[in-house]
Amino acid sequence: MSTATHTTPLFSRNLRKQYPVAIRGEGCWIIDTEGRRYLDASGQAAVVSIGHGVQEIGRAMAEQSGRIAFAHTTQFHSEPAEKLAGRLLAIAPRNFQNGGRVYFTSGGSEATETAIKLVRQFFLESRQPSRYRILARKQSYHGSTLGAMSVSGNVARRAPYAPMIPEWGHVAPCFCYHCPFDKNFPECNLACADDLDAFLRANDASTVAAFLFEPVVGATLGAAPAVDGYTARIAEICRQHGILLIADEVMTGMGRTGKPFASAHWGLEPDIILTGKGIASGYAPLGAVLVAPHVVEAFEKGTAAFMHGFTYQAHPVATAAGDAVFDYLEAHQLFQRVTPAGETLRKALAILDSHPHVGQVRGMGLLQGVEFVKDKTSREPFAKEVGFAEKIRQAALEKNVLLYPGQGCLDGVRGDHVLLAPPFIITTEECKLIAGAIQYALTKVFPA
Repeated sequence: MSTATHTTPLFSRNLRKQYPVAIRGEGCWIIDTEGRRYLDASGQAAVVSIGHGVQEIGRAMAEQSGRIAFAHTTQFHSEPAEKLAGRLLAIAPRNFQNGGRVYFTSGGSEATETAIKLVRQFFLESRQPSRYRILARKQSYHGSTLGAMSVSGNVARRAPYAPMIPEWGHVAPCFCYHCPFDKNFPECNLACADDLDAFLRANDASTVAAFLFEPVVGATLGAAPAVDGYTARIAEICRQHGILLIADEVMTGMGRTGKPFASAHWGLEPDIILTGKGIASGYAPLGAVLVAPHVVEAFEKGTAAFMHGFTYQAHPVATAAGDAVFDYLEAHQLFQRVTPAGETLRKALAILDSHPHVGQVRGMGLLQGVEFVKDKTSREPFAKEVGFAEKIRQAALEKNVLLYPGQGCLDGVRGDHVLLAPPFIITTEECKLIAGAIQYALTKVFPA
């Protein structure tokens, strides 16, 4: 990414790569030590919502640190954590009102880990000790810890750790562009949703505790939203079998898709919601588990003690960052800006629609993906060895645009896409720069 040689004591993501050193951020841009400016088209993995370099957030964190930086949650609560929990519940689906609770973590993986243990203990408190399995979908990704990997259905990411993680069951994703049943919506009658019911009937449903899914699949499928009717059918199946429904909104929460939580697009009321990334816009490590009142009640009537905890959960400085980000989102009406900004981005990306190797541009709000295919008619993907999405990323970097590449959206191995999730402050001109960089990259990879 940079011409400068920089030796580092850090254990890098890739030990063969040289990484530039980021020293400053300004809005949608990141600047490195050489003064090179990069347009952050992915919000650094769909994290940054309010933009880089917002001074108010740093000041709020410093002020909180000056008062008290840490107090262990076995002994104290903190004001910023209590305030932020109330604000999250206020924008959550209505079933979280009047008794819902929030458990803060240091990120999305910890949120998933927390939810796994929470639902297990919920059923112990409810005197249903046989329930422990968490079902999820094929091609899903819910975090990098071993518990989160056990529920993730991403073939490539699971493979190295297969001997260490259980297989609790994975069902078909809702992914119309590559329908696993070779059907078309709506004539399919939501076969993908019914796959959950078929799995439960073919296996021992009495051992299943919860079903976990992303309403809009981010990293692994490249911004693939559920179709109308899917979430309602999933919720119905969960109710019929007495299992909890967990919505993973680590990537889609806090306004990313145009609603506070993506679940709201379909009126979905999950039992548990996971969020992270945008909750503090990257200014501090922060995630959260929103728990509906009836789940909380089982604990209150039982032992009242959740047998789980992290040293840095509900960290005062991290939650102060979350409050300051919330303040900024509200003061600058950025929640309301996502839908029109998303439409602007999609309009800019229209220049890609006719390209023979652009299969689909999809998404909601400011979570959008561009999938690349070898053959547009058959939707055949490039071979994994081609590394197509990575080639697009590298070429776009020549135009100083940062993309988030993904591979394996078809079957865990094949299928290339780039994910776009810029800050909510993205301008029309910056949207054009993103689209132009992808167009240039396609020309570079496929010269005329």
